[in-house]
Amino acid sequence: MTSRRPALALSTLLAIAGVTHFACPKPYDRIVPTVLPGEARTWTYLSGVAELAVAVAVAAPRTRRLGGLAAAALFTAVFPANIKMALDARGLSKGEQLATVARLLLQVPLVIWALRVSRSAA
Repeated sequence: MTSRRPALALSTLLAIAGVTHFACPKPYDRIVPTVLPGEARTWTYLSGVAELAVAVAVAAPRTRRLGGLAAAALFTAVFPANIKMALDARGLSKGEQLATVARLLLQVPLVIWALRVSRSAA
């Protein structure tokens, strides 16, 4: 696999996630931490814009190094929302609870992936 493929795959993942923030915002609204000021929908849209911007930065060879770092920061920044989602799932089925824990655990490999993309661009 070339060093370009992981970057393009990461860019695609970010772009899809960014688009879903606009196409189907309600699930994202529900996981916005309540300590954030303003409306949840505003945060949903802002995070969608951030994901799309980072997707473009990761896709472009000139900005890939910075884009990878931005992706790692973004994955870290959304971690509190994933914690909220896991806590909110306590009354749901075991399968739904497991899915939220899996999503929490997925953040670590996503950050590592983003950092590797950044380093491979250097």
